[in-house]
Amino acid sequence: MTIHRLTMHRTPPASLRVGPRHRRPMPAGSRPSLADERGDVPGWVMITLMTAAIVVALWAVASDQIVQIFNNAMEPFLNRKL
Repeated sequence: MTIHRLTMHRTPPASLRVGPRHRRPMPAGSRPSLADERGDVPGWVMITLMTAAIVVALWAVASDQIVQIFNNAMEPFLNRKL
């Protein structure tokens, strides 16, 4: 890297420099609008709420079995002799 005397900052090597072709602004017609960038928020909210409802329903119906499965899975790790 080199240091310019006038600007006193390091300049990246030529392989990392951004050329003028990368600095050109996009034509106005090709820029995406902000509405396009939002995504499908209501869809993601619905998926999140449905997933939470499924988890709550399963937990209400099978909480004892879920706890037993977890305890059985963790037993070999908790009862290890050091």
